[in-house]
Amino acid sequence: MRFLTLFVQLITLYPIVGAIAWTIGGLFYRTLYVGKYLAHDFKRLSLADAPFISIMIPCHNEEVMIEETIDYLMNQLDYQNYEVLVCDDGSKDTTPEILARLSMKYPKLRVLRINKNQGKAHAFNLGLSFCRGEYILSNDADTVPASHALWQYMNYFLRQGGQNIAAVTANMDVQNRSLLVEKSQTVEFSSIVGVIKRSQMGVLGNMYAYSGANTMYRKAAILDCGGFRQDRATEDISIAWDQQFNGWRAVFAPEIMFYMNVPNTFSMLYNQRKRWAKGGTEAWLTNYKRIFRRPIKHLPKIVMLLDQTGSIIWSFYYLIFTLWLIIKIFYFMITNNTEELVHTLDMVFIFSAFISMVGIWQLVAALALDNHGAKLKYLIFAPGYMVWYWQMNAITIVTTFIPAIKAVLGFAGKGTWVSPTRTKMTKGKNE
Repeated sequence: MRFLTLFVQLITLYPIVGAIAWTIGGLFYRTLYVGKYLAHDFKRLSLADAPFISIMIPCHNEEVMIEETIDYLMNQLDYQNYEVLVCDDGSKDTTPEILARLSMKYPKLRVLRINKNQGKAHAFNLGLSFCRGEYILSNDADTVPASHALWQYMNYFLRQGGQNIAAVTANMDVQNRSLLVEKSQTVEFSSIVGVIKRSQMGVLGNMYAYSGANTMYRKAAILDCGGFRQDRATEDISIAWDQQFNGWRAVFAPEIMFYMNVPNTFSMLYNQRKRWAKGGTEAWLTNYKRIFRRPIKHLPKIVMLLDQTGSIIWSFYYLIFTLWLIIKIFYFMITNNTEELVHTLDMVFIFSAFISMVGIWQLVAALALDNHGAKLKYLIFAPGYMVWYWQMNAITIVTTFIPAIKAVLGFAGKGTWVSPTRTKMTKGKNE
């Protein structure tokens, strides 16, 4: 009974403990991690020293965004030795016609047409056979890197000791910030994505999820893992684990910026986060056996596994507890038990206030760390973030848990994708 009580207390406090741990890890990265010094030592590469890069864009039904993205990549990048390879995965809209026209306009553009939609990982794997670059930048159709990003990426791969780096993932910034749901994601990517990646790099020496929207890969490291897993919801999470089990290193580069259009409706956002949650659970189910076969060797991975375990258990606990609490409050109301009702509401308020205080602390620290505090102005949108995203995280993990098990067991079939409704980017990014 005592053990059960302790377990329930730990699960209840899990978000608070996690927020404190990630914030401390992010501060550790900022103050002590040696990787921070590279940002002050970026060297522009000469044409003779610049490796050939393939910018790969797997896409499906991207008629709204694809032309604007390609125009930017062809005209705004401060790099010469590259190509753009678009892997059109069975688009049914006007994407093929747009690509055919643009390929006549830009000699650096190559188009691979795949007749049947079989998913992003499948398109990427086929593209590996056609791309000419030793380094491959994964680039979503609604995403653009900063103009100087390519030679900054190369600084990591070409530096002393960089020969074992499999991937460098950049720092995401939200480009469309007109609506509240878009501004809230600006806060989220700094407070959750940014600070967690910094903490993983600073404390564990590696990270366990790339940003599929804009990550530079070493082609040899992708091939060493047999390519991307086509039966997983998130190819970027699965290959991050696969590469590290094969002895490769990954780097989070917060000084390299890329800009992405994010979902601007709650339904689009929910569908995106369902895929992310399913991919995270799939990675958890796939890797725990590999980790515990040699736990001492994989000690940093055990930390990540425990964190994911806590997230999954807490999500189930949170939804069950919330349902029980609603029933309890409703019961006190219909029985006119005012004393117990007030007591229960007081406890809910105290706990919610405490979690909110910790969450605000994490947000302030994360926004101060990210981009030298440039995003602190978005702190006003933090309450909306905490109310919506914490609930959505729990719901998506629970609702995708069984589908994730089926995928790992081989019952989910091959992947396909449905592109979300897009809105055009407002301007290029040349900072």
